[in-house]
Amino acid sequence: MKALTLLSIMALILAGNVLTGCEANEGAAEKAGKKIDNAAEQGGEKIDNAVENTGEAIEEAGDKVREKTQ
Repeated sequence: MKALTLLSIMALILAGNVLTGCEANEGAAEKAGKKIDNAAEQGGEKIDNAVENTGEAIEEAGDKVREKTQ
């Protein structure tokens, strides 16, 4: 009975170490993946800004055309 309890405790400790160890030690692939995610997010933000700025410029051009043709 004591051996089973000791074995269970050791298994829980080992499982805890494995689970926490996976998050703490990032490998090269994990770091590269995070860099790719950040680059994609920044690229998406730049595209959103460009689309917004282009839309505003088109609106302003349309307003100027309307003013000239009235």
